[in-house]
Amino acid sequence: MKLRSPAFIELLYLPLAIAASFSAFIYFEHFGYTSRLVNTIAALAALYGMLHAPRRSLPAAGFFIGLAWCYWIGFSFQYYGLGWARELVALGFGIVYLLFFGILGLSSNPFVRSALLFALTFVWPMDFNWMQPELIFVESYVGIHKWQFALVLAALAATRYFTNARKALPFLLILPALEWNYPRPPMPELKIKLVSTDISQDFKWQNERLYTTVQENFDAIDEAIAQGYDLVVLPESAFPLYLNHQEELVKMLRERSERIAILTGTLHEENGLNYNVAYFFDRGTLTVAKKTVLVPFGEYIPLPGFLREWVNREIFGGGSDFVTADKPTDFTVKGIRFRNAICYEATRAELYTPEVRYLIGISNNGWFKPSIEPTLQKLLIRFYARKNGTVVFHAANGGGTGIVY
Repeated sequence: MKLRSPAFIELLYLPLAIAASFSAFIYFEHFGYTSRLVNTIAALAALYGMLHAPRRSLPAAGFFIGLAWCYWIGFSFQYYGLGWARELVALGFGIVYLLFFGILGLSSNPFVRSALLFALTFVWPMDFNWMQPELIFVESYVGIHKWQFALVLAALAATRYFTNARKALPFLLILPALEWNYPRPPMPELKIKLVSTDISQDFKWQNERLYTTVQENFDAIDEAIAQGYDLVVLPESAFPLYLNHQEELVKMLRERSERIAILTGTLHEENGLNYNVAYFFDRGTLTVAKKTVLVPFGEYIPLPGFLREWVNREIFGGGSDFVTADKPTDFTVKGIRFRNAICYEATRAELYTPEVRYLIGISNNGWFKPSIEPTLQKLLIRFYARKNGTVVFHAANGGGTGIVY
């Protein structure tokens, strides 16, 4: 097959161009070169390609998109002793999204494809919602609501039925979908200290590192007290142990909470069950906030029961066996209400409800360093924050700390 043959163009060059355009906003954000205009053009070009490309180009485009968005997921497997699986996991996600976007190739009609692509915005393979087609507009001049995405798809599909300069006419349909600015939500009248750490996952859980980690946590809390903050937030699993079995540490945190509210990630064991939690200390009292949404494959196995037990036992060594609470945990600091979200939860719609204007997220992104994962997480948090007018205060290990809205 010649490098410039039609087959090579349709099976390699065009799919790569579609995938690059579809993923550009992530990598621009990651390297600090975000431009709303460039992102708008790239996103429209990607969707145009998906709607009008030859049918056999679409599975390959989906494969490359899967790699571009999800290559990093396998990085965490090395901490389960499965480093050999890293490339296989990336390949697996490439195949998943080959099938996901390959569905568009069932038809050559751009309106049928646009309907299929819009339907895919409601589909999350393996309950993993980080592949959301409308996310490509989160830092662009096009809005991120589904009706705006549908309008864009309709406009791009309609170009097929116009020729020459008239092909531009359907783009007028996009005008109502434009979003020039997102209003900045009001900030709470509190001083909030977000603690950013960068502890390698290689050392985080080692006993030799534990004393240093705990001391650094208390140093951060004491510094926040000295600086007059009202609330200090430490990342997910900042205390890498079952804190409810550490009475002395809990006592020390209670004492400090008389001077500052403290939220920190840790582990919690209760009735033989494991929870990934946040501990909230305020005025000597403790509230335990348990996760309501678990990470697929990281904290639960999204497979049928008989397969789930085998995979958890034989592959993850029982490490993917966390359980959840029935509902999210809210707490107040000086009368202001916040909702707790632990890592993956901050990128799920279930946590964003009208009565909650402020959300505090904590994450441990050290599992996936170095990669685009913290950037993609931030974009997803921004996506949901803008949809709901929410302000998210995010403290993370391994990148991603900041205020998102």
